[in-house]
Amino acid sequence: MKRFFGLLLLFIFTNVAYSQELLDLMPMPQKVERKEGKLYLDSNFRLSINGNPDVRLYKATTRFLRRLDEQTIVWFKQDQITSTVTDARAILNIEVSRPAKVVLKEDESYSIAISGGKIKVKATTDLGAMYALETLLQLVQADEKGFYFPNIEITDAPRFPWRGLMIDVVRHFIPYEVIIRNIDAMAAVKMNVLHLHLTDDQGFRIESKSFPKLHEKGSNGKYLTQEQIKDIINYASDRGIRVVPEFDMPGHASSWFPGYPEYASAQRIYEIETKYSHFEPAPTMDPTNENLYPFLDQFFKEMTALFPDEYIHIGGDENSGKQWDANPKIQEYKQRHNLKSNTELQTQFNHRLQDILSRYKKKMMGWDEILEPGISKDIMIHSWRGKKSLNEAAKKGYPVILSHGFYIDLLHSAQDYYLNDPLSESKDLAANELSNIYGGEAAMWTELATAETIDSRIWPSAAAIAERLWSAQEIRDVRDMYRRLDKLNNKLEFLGIAHKKNYEVMLKRLANGTDIVALKTLVDVVEPMKGLSRRKQGITYYTYTPLMMAADAARPDSKVAREFSYLIDDFVATSASHLADSIKRQYQIWIANHENLKNTMRLAPATRELEPVSENLKRLSEIGSGLVSYLQKKSKGKLKEKEKISETQLKEYGAFFKEAAKPRANVEFVVLIKATEKLLDLVQKDN
Repeated sequence: MKRFFGLLLLFIFTNVAYSQELLDLMPMPQKVERKEGKLYLDSNFRLSINGNPDVRLYKATTRFLRRLDEQTIVWFKQDQITSTVTDARAILNIEVSRPAKVVLKEDESYSIAISGGKIKVKATTDLGAMYALETLLQLVQADEKGFYFPNIEITDAPRFPWRGLMIDVVRHFIPYEVIIRNIDAMAAVKMNVLHLHLTDDQGFRIESKSFPKLHEKGSNGKYLTQEQIKDIINYASDRGIRVVPEFDMPGHASSWFPGYPEYASAQRIYEIETKYSHFEPAPTMDPTNENLYPFLDQFFKEMTALFPDEYIHIGGDENSGKQWDANPKIQEYKQRHNLKSNTELQTQFNHRLQDILSRYKKKMMGWDEILEPGISKDIMIHSWRGKKSLNEAAKKGYPVILSHGFYIDLLHSAQDYYLNDPLSESKDLAANELSNIYGGEAAMWTELATAETIDSRIWPSAAAIAERLWSAQEIRDVRDMYRRLDKLNNKLEFLGIAHKKNYEVMLKRLANGTDIVALKTLVDVVEPMKGLSRRKQGITYYTYTPLMMAADAARPDSKVAREFSYLIDDFVATSASHLADSIKRQYQIWIANHENLKNTMRLAPATRELEPVSENLKRLSEIGSGLVSYLQKKSKGKLKEKEKISETQLKEYGAFFKEAAKPRANVEFVVLIKATEKLLDLVQKDN
C-alpha cells in the first residue's frame, strides 16, 4: 500500500519542504517552502531590475517575459528590458549586487519570495538572478481562474560549480544550430559548461586560420567557422554558460595528419577515418619531433585567443603507443632521455603542452590518463574510467570532475544517471579533498548519433544529471524525478529541442508514407540496445552510415514501458482490481498491434526487421494478461482446479522471457519483460 499511495504522500527531503501541491521544479532547489495564496498573472505583469547587474540580465529578463508570454498567452504589455527600465508598479523586482563573470566558482545563488501580490528575487550576481528566472518559469501553474505563481519562498545555490554537457561534434558532425538550441536547454536546467569535443580521428571540426589545411583536409567540408564559434561563445555567455574546447592529442589525432603528416609518428599518406573503432596502430603525434611544439604553440595561440575560458581540454586518452613502439627514432629518444615507458613519454609531452598553454594564461584539462607523477596540480582531471581515478585525483590535490556513469550516449535510463552521485564512493576523503571534486559532465559521443537524433539522446536524461549536480545529495526519489522530468520534457520542446519532433519524422520515414500508429505503438515501448552492445553486432558503422532505423528512433528510456512497470509494481503491492484491469487493457493493445504492424510492413520494407520484436511483444502480452487474470481469480477465490498453471508451463514462460530479452533489430524491451516477470514470480509463490 505504501508504494501505491506514494505519489499522494508529501515528498519530504533534507532541506526541502513540500506543500500538498506538488511542484514541477528541476533541478530541485536547496530549500522550498510553500505558502498559502497565489499570484495570478494578467497583462499588467511587469518587472524591474535594481542594483548593479551585467547587461546580460536585461537580455535574460526580456527573454523571460517573452517565454512567459508564450507559456501563458497572456500578452504582457512590457516590451524590451533595458537599464533605463524602472517601474514602481513592477510585480517582479530583481535585486542584484554585482555583475558576474562567467568563470568557474562564480556565485550562482539566489532567493525568491512570492507573497502579497509581489515577487522579489535577490541574487549576488546576475547569474543567480537568471537561474531564479528559470525557476519562476517552472513555478507557473494554472487553475480555473488562470495562470498563477504559488506563494513560496526559495533559497537556492548549486551543490557543484561544474555542471557540464560534452558534445562530440566530430564523429558525426553536429552543426551550429543544433549546438545553439542545446545551449538554451542547458540554461533551462542550470547547466553551466558546454564542452565541445572538436577534433578526433573522424574529423577536425574547427576552422584554423593559422593552419587552414587542418580543417580543409581534415573535415570533408564539415566544420564550425570561427565566426560560428564566437557566436556560440557569446550566446552561451549570455546564458551563464562557459565554453571549453577540446583538441585531442597525442592520440585520436588522425584528422591532424591529412594536412600536416610531418607531425605523425609514422610517415605515410593520411586520411580522416570514416569508421568507428580503435585503430591499431593508432595515428599519434610524434612527441620527439621538435618542430611539433612551435606548430602547437602557434595553433594554441590562435585557439586560446578565440576561447575565453581559463581551461583548454587536451584529451590525452586511449593512446596505445603502438606507433611509438614501431618508430626507431622515438625508441632511441626514450632511451636517451631515460624514459622507461610510453606513459612517461606522454607525461613529458603533456608538460610541454602545459608550458605552451601557460604562456597564453590557460590551464590544461585532460582525461584521467594524464594523471601521472609530476603533472602540475592546477591541471583539471576529467574522470571517465571510474570513481577510483576521481578519488585518486582529489586525494592528490587535483581539481577533478566526473563523467564516468554520465555517458548519455550509452543510452541507459535517466534513473541510472540520476543515482550516480560524484561523491557516492568518496567516504574516505577528507573535507579538503572532497572540495577538489568540482562536479561533472554528461558526455554525448556521436559514433551512433546524428544531428537528427542527438537531441533524443541528450534529453531529457541530461536534466536528471543536471539535478544530481545542482540539488542536495538526499534528493533521490526516482518516481518523483520522473514525474518532474516528464513535465520538463515538454518545456524543452518549447525551447526548440527536436527530440519529440524528429521522432515522428523518423517513424514516418520508416513507415514509407503509411500510417505510423502501429509502428509507433511498438517503438514507443522498445529501447535501443544499451552501452556498447550495438557496436558488437557485427556491423561496421561509418560516418556516412544512415542512422535512421527503429533503434535510432527509439527513446533510450521508454516512458510507456516505465509507467507500465510502475503499474505492475503497484498491482503486485496491492492486488487492486482496477490496476489489474488497466494492465490487461494495455496487454490487449500490444496483442492486437502485431497484426496491424504486419499490414504496415507490407509496404514499408525498413520496418520488417521489427517483426520478431513485435511477435515477442505479442506473446509476452498474452502471457502477462493470463497471469493477471489468474491472480485476479485466485484473490477472489474463483480459481478452478483446471485453471491452475502447471510448473511445466511456468518454466516455459520463464524460458520465453529469457529468450525475448535478447536484442533484435538492435532494440529490446527488457523493462516490460522484467515487469511481467514480477507477475510470474507472484504466481510461482502462490503455487
